[in-house]
Amino acid sequence: MSDHNAPAVSSPTRPVIWTVSVTRLFDLFRDISLEFDNLATITPIQLGFEKAVQYIRKKLTSEHCDAIIAAGSNGSYLKSRLAVPVILIHPGGADVLLALAKARRVATRIAVVTYKTPLPALQAFQQSFRLPIEQLSYVTEEDARTQINQLKAAGIRVVVGAGLITQLAEEAGMAAIFLYSADTVREAFSNALELTRRAAPHPPRDIPRGGTLKPRYGLEDLQGHTPPVEQLRRTIMLYARSPAAVLIEGETGTGKELAAQALHQEYFARRGGEGHPPFVAINCGAIAESLLEAELFGYEEGAFTGSRRGGRCGLLETAHGGTLFLDEIGEMPLHLQTRLLRVLEEKRVTRVGGQQPVAVDFRVISATHCDLDQAIARGAFRADLFYRLSALRLRIPALRERGDDISLLARGYITRALAAMNIPLNAALAGRITRCMPPLLHYHWPGNIRELRNIAERLALLLASDMVSDDTDLRALVPELYPPESPEPPPSPLAAHDVLALHGGDHQAAARALGISRTTLWRRLKQPPGGSR
Repeated sequence: MSDHNAPAVSSPTRPVIWTVSVTRLFDLFRDISLEFDNLATITPIQLGFEKAVQYIRKKLTSEHCDAIIAAGSNGSYLKSRLAVPVILIHPGGADVLLALAKARRVATRIAVVTYKTPLPALQAFQQSFRLPIEQLSYVTEEDARTQINQLKAAGIRVVVGAGLITQLAEEAGMAAIFLYSADTVREAFSNALELTRRAAPHPPRDIPRGGTLKPRYGLEDLQGHTPPVEQLRRTIMLYARSPAAVLIEGETGTGKELAAQALHQEYFARRGGEGHPPFVAINCGAIAESLLEAELFGYEEGAFTGSRRGGRCGLLETAHGGTLFLDEIGEMPLHLQTRLLRVLEEKRVTRVGGQQPVAVDFRVISATHCDLDQAIARGAFRADLFYRLSALRLRIPALRERGDDISLLARGYITRALAAMNIPLNAALAGRITRCMPPLLHYHWPGNIRELRNIAERLALLLASDMVSDDTDLRALVPELYPPESPEPPPSPLAAHDVLALHGGDHQAAARALGISRTTLWRRLKQPPGGSR
């Protein structure tokens, strides 16, 4: 039950973000927060784990907070114990590479210690740098302390990790390299601001929404000149003539939200009018089921423990007059599918714990990487909701289907990554980039454009570093682009007649030696020796 004796919490005009950290990250938070000072009210909290949880819970009884930013084990601890959204900082590939490059200047043997699970991309980085790297993970602070002591005993002199790890390493007299970069922290602040915009209370209907997410992408951002992309552009332009629901289908990382935003822009540009119609996006697979209902439908005060005083409107209300984008719609729980279908049919939404429905009118665009037909067959998705969402269907081509667009996109991402690091693009560097293109064109890209962007950022850093020369084998830098070399083919098996002769006419023994059934052996025996099979 909520504490009705607590002071009323007033909602400020600007989003309120709290940063929580206890080590080196505190200083980085302080520096980066100055860049966002005009967009949000940012308060640093220099506490960790249970002390931070108790302090924040007490603070929330009298103050308002939209989002918390934290990292590592401390962030995971807060996320599992607080009702306020916690934005976790995740180190990217560029963070890992920069940290390893710094660590290499200290010693050749390097340890990377991360919370709970090792970094998935580190194995590829290890081959790229050709360095002996110890990768360890920890769960508790005592576990982390034990790992550091063992590394020191093993002769490791430099450790890469987040705040707790760098603190423990320095206490042990080891060199410590902080894993998070300023760009990664900036991204966390941007994510927190976007979250607060999506969850902002609904203003009066006659006032344009200034806090709703404004689309960043239009049709001009859909780069490429191959037939699949040209067809995609034509289809988006066609669908922009109709207000019907659109289902976007495509593999993970193909750019489904970019297509949704482009469709939104084109549709409302055709309709004219003033203001900026909201584009409200929610990833149905990224929010816990217990929170998804409140996020979508909103809630009234007292609807559940921890609910905000005065309640909160949901994203369905926020999308009024614009577009609701439901990403990964196939991950939506069945009971919410039923509620969503009712809203789409009645154009009215009732908040959790409420009685009075609110009229809503928006265009719905949904996206999925799943086969919804199969989901319907196994009872995981409602057929009637599928038909309601898929009046128009838009397929996004996989990157491997886009041919020469791959090199066009790769060059663009590499160039932008170099510019972000203030590295000039000279003739030598341009030549190295050109030599990278063949393996990129032949790779199958299971992660599509998202994977291409990540590899391009890694290539930009590696190609511009002193670790790479013109004769460096690209296979060592990005081994995932090269499939394992096929083993030498085994010697051709003897003809069935020869094997049968070797086994004295024993058909069962001959079939067993060939690894086939007796029926297949009989069929082969009918062919002349040396004939085709």
